[in-house]
Amino acid sequence: MCLWGAIAIMSFQRLTLLPQPVSAGTEREIPDIAALAPVEVTSIARLAQGGRWQTEAMRSYSRPVLLWVTRGQGKITVAGRSSGYGTHNAIFLPPGTQHGFSVMGQVMGSLVHLPRDQGLEWPARPVHLRLLEAQLQRELTGMIDALEREAQVRDAQTPAALSFQAGLLSVWLKRAVDAHDQRAPAPKQSSAHKLTEAFTALVERDFRRPVGVQHFAALLGVTPTHLSRVCRQVSGRAALDLIKDRRHFEARRLLRDSDLKVADIARRTGFASPAYFTRAFVAYTGQSPSVFRRAG
Repeated sequence: MCLWGAIAIMSFQRLTLLPQPVSAGTEREIPDIAALAPVEVTSIARLAQGGRWQTEAMRSYSRPVLLWVTRGQGKITVAGRSSGYGTHNAIFLPPGTQHGFSVMGQVMGSLVHLPRDQGLEWPARPVHLRLLEAQLQRELTGMIDALEREAQVRDAQTPAALSFQAGLLSVWLKRAVDAHDQRAPAPKQSSAHKLTEAFTALVERDFRRPVGVQHFAALLGVTPTHLSRVCRQVSGRAALDLIKDRRHFEARRLLRDSDLKVADIARRTGFASPAYFTRAFVAYTGQSPSVFRRAG
């Protein structure tokens, strides 16, 4: 049997939203630390040690991400849709895909931040591969190990070597997805899944503005009550919780990774005022923004 037949895959169709015009006074986004390196490989165990918010809070990245689980299980939410993951699961996320995942007990594996602009063809939609064949598991582990080793070399040839290694990985992923699509086309999404995915895409676009569920419901042509009910049905979280989770992750990231003042972070993450931001942050994390920053 062809090895590519030993893959179970969950795929999510993606919706395209028109970009919102940017006002003349809009400030540039502070880039993720991970986005500054050509490739970054972080162990899931190390990520989880930084606190549950490092994995569970809703976030997105400006470049492709691959989550490779070699041991353990948990739940992952991708574009508002929750599902379980387990040992030997590979989850690819295109740039800008809102996601978060929980870990149940000890989870081993890697989170790989991949190059976005090098002529590489990554899957256009999120994909969840369940690798059933040992050879495929070894191939993927070997490619990620090679990326991690090369990223640590840091000499004049490292960028080229990383580009070639990432290229091999992109081909491997494309073959995996193509093999599945030839056998079984992606299942049609329900209206609830489509609505939740559209909502999370809008949240990624607008969470820095001081808007709430009513704003997103109006854009989607539904009532706030219906939107929240559908989000809870698909993701296990109400619409407001997904918005708050996204804002608080970004706030914590900026507190840890930037020198911005608390008032500026409040403004950049959609809170109505610095005072409201501080109260909400304490209620959400149990710490004030200043204490959280010093603890980092």
